[in-house]
Amino acid sequence: MAQQERYLDLPLEEVIGDRFGRYSKYIIQERALPDARDGLKPVQRRILYAMYKDGNTSDKPFRKSAKTVGNVIGNYHPHGDSSVYDAMVRMSQDWKVRNILIDMHGNNGSIDGDPPAAMRYTEARLSAIAAQLLRDIDKDTVEFIPNFDDSEEEPVVLPSMFPNLLANGSTGISAGYATDIPPHHLGEIIDGVIMQMENPNVTLDQLMTVIKGPDFPTGGIVQGIDGIKQAYRTGKGKIVVRAKTEIEEMRGGRQQIVITEIPYEIVKANLVKKMDELRFDKKVDGIAEVRDDTDRTGLRIVIELKKEADANAILNYYLKNTDLQVTYNFNMVAIHNKAPKLMGLQSLIQAYIDHQKTVVTRRSQYELRKATDRQHIVKGLIKAISILDEVISTIRSSNDKKDAKENLISKFDFTEAQAEAIVTLQLYRLTNTDITTLEEEAAELERKIHELEGILGSEKKLIQVITKDLLAIKKQFADQRRTVIKEEIEEIKINMEVLVPSEDVMVTVTKEGYVKRTSIRSYTASNGEPPGMKEGDRLLSCEEINTTDTLLLFTRLGNYLYVPVHSLPDIRWKDNGQHIANLVSIDRDDEIIDTMVIKEFTEDESLLFITKNGMAKRSQLSLYQAQRYSKPLMALKLKDDDELVSVTRTDGNQELFLATHLGYGLWFSEEEVSLVGQRAAGVKAINLKDDDFVINATTFSLDDKVEFLIVTQRGALKKMSITEFDKASRAKRGLVMLRELKANPHRIVGFMRVLKPNETFYVITRDGEEVMIHADSYRNSDRYSNGSFVVDTDKAGAVIEMRRNINDKDDE
Repeated sequence: MAQQERYLDLPLEEVIGDRFGRYSKYIIQERALPDARDGLKPVQRRILYAMYKDGNTSDKPFRKSAKTVGNVIGNYHPHGDSSVYDAMVRMSQDWKVRNILIDMHGNNGSIDGDPPAAMRYTEARLSAIAAQLLRDIDKDTVEFIPNFDDSEEEPVVLPSMFPNLLANGSTGISAGYATDIPPHHLGEIIDGVIMQMENPNVTLDQLMTVIKGPDFPTGGIVQGIDGIKQAYRTGKGKIVVRAKTEIEEMRGGRQQIVITEIPYEIVKANLVKKMDELRFDKKVDGIAEVRDDTDRTGLRIVIELKKEADANAILNYYLKNTDLQVTYNFNMVAIHNKAPKLMGLQSLIQAYIDHQKTVVTRRSQYELRKATDRQHIVKGLIKAISILDEVISTIRSSNDKKDAKENLISKFDFTEAQAEAIVTLQLYRLTNTDITTLEEEAAELERKIHELEGILGSEKKLIQVITKDLLAIKKQFADQRRTVIKEEIEEIKINMEVLVPSEDVMVTVTKEGYVKRTSIRSYTASNGEPPGMKEGDRLLSCEEINTTDTLLLFTRLGNYLYVPVHSLPDIRWKDNGQHIANLVSIDRDDEIIDTMVIKEFTEDESLLFITKNGMAKRSQLSLYQAQRYSKPLMALKLKDDDELVSVTRTDGNQELFLATHLGYGLWFSEEEVSLVGQRAAGVKAINLKDDDFVINATTFSLDDKVEFLIVTQRGALKKMSITEFDKASRAKRGLVMLRELKANPHRIVGFMRVLKPNETFYVITRDGEEVMIHADSYRNSDRYSNGSFVVDTDKAGAVIEMRRNINDKDDE
């Protein structure tokens, strides 16, 4: 029974909630977020303190990193060695940290993302500026707490004689919180701290006259003063960081783009690789070579251009499509009063000022205690030397040290501390010079005590001391600003016509959505063989078009995909294409029904859409030019169960003919479908019976010879002329195109206009049989005949569709 009582029966939710709560608190406070006072995470603080305590400072020789890591793990940070070493390495990387806190000998990684050497190979010591973080830590300036096994003490926070959080920035992710504080210029931040300390009511605008914005170790150009201002006000904001580039002239009238600074935290090797891929994939024309010329003199990436290439257009393309330009999001979260807090610039500076006031006050109190104690001793020594003979005889007549002390206290009114100092006094100190030294020391102590009491008694003097300290650090460590700040975010305009090489290519689109472009050379070499595609797939379109054109793909669900031809994958004629989903995300249940090549999106042309449920919509072609095209765009608005069956490019003055499943044909003028917006649903084109739907529609001009082919599910084919019909108006039922039979009536499954002499079509049955039809072989029939049978449906199954022979299709 006693054994059972040791187990608690608790709900899982409670236990998990409680444990995760504790874990989160630990992660937030003790791991991933920096302290607002010294700007350090616990692991960083412990590394710096362990190195300081071990005497591993900037004025001593380097020491193996492994020794430091072992020290940190053994004494302060009971975690994995890699997490400690990684933190140590980061503090030594001058492309990650604006003012490095650790000097490291050996391979400490690179801006190309190379890993550092193992800790047994590298050597490290504190940097000179890191000593300022730890300065006066032994003067009771900060609180200490026991370490994890109570064997030592460790600081809760470092004295941090400069504003490290803003100077070096910080980045981290914890449970529920993340932080991104960019590095700043040390001199600017110190000036800002002094300004706010001397005038606590300073405005953000006044502060920003000295603190211009982030100053990344990798330089670059920051755009967007408004974003900086918002971040400084609220803690969150967005800026654009751009590489530093220039266009150089070369021999032979060619140019090259040279990049000498890249955005913060971008891996250079990946950037160069991506830039070269865009050249290799011919996404942009005019680039001869992309190479990395970085050496010990500095970073240098060169984009060598071909003759006649537009350098500015290519540079803009790269800025937009690679990490040559990135957005940086401020998220200034730090631990303040033991809790995570999103802080603006002024509250971060105030947290530092409050910390400094505490540190300097505690240091002054410590020094005052020491000075007062020493003054007391010095006074005793001076008194003892003035009555030296009596003191000596008293000591000589005593039995031991303890007796001597007691005799001195009782005879001459010395205190315990003074008596201890006298009995331990060395004989040489009794010379004549020493009394002078003691008197000088007494005067110095008097002055120092007066000064320290002044600091402790006056806020103004306290601020003066902090200011003096900060200015000394600024003078010693502040260097030139590296990042240029620009007020406006420059919009990048890319003229793709300049960048895309004009080339005629064969473009194929298949029913299942596979697309490709093929060079004319590869197409010609195929000797008329069909293009490569998956088994069971078929061509939807195959045309010779230019890379500067645009391909529009219309889908059954009323969307369209905008695909610039140059962005299509360049694939050999006999190889399969790439699925359109790799270029534009498309729903699984959607499918492409038609394609269209656009050379120019003009306003005098329009697109005419007809839906299965008999709706018609016409919109200007120019509305379909897209700026962003990574996902399907709406071509027209469809009702729930409706589908797009036909899309035609027209000039708005055409005649329109619709054919329905039950055999109705309606002819009316396209002008009756007025122009509407891109996202509109359109108007009713035909009045359908309940179980009827539109099979297809076509446009034509009255000047042309207009003939249609109709095929029914029973395998009957019939050719008709437009002269069989009377023109009606929109939203009518239309005229019957088949003779109605009582048993097994004919129903239209395919309807197409014959576009040219000798045109061929395929009639496809349910069992997959294809029958080729030569339109010229059939005579025109009247409206009341059911045509002639071309398929034996008993053997091949019912007819399901008719399609044009793609290989002899001209432009419609």
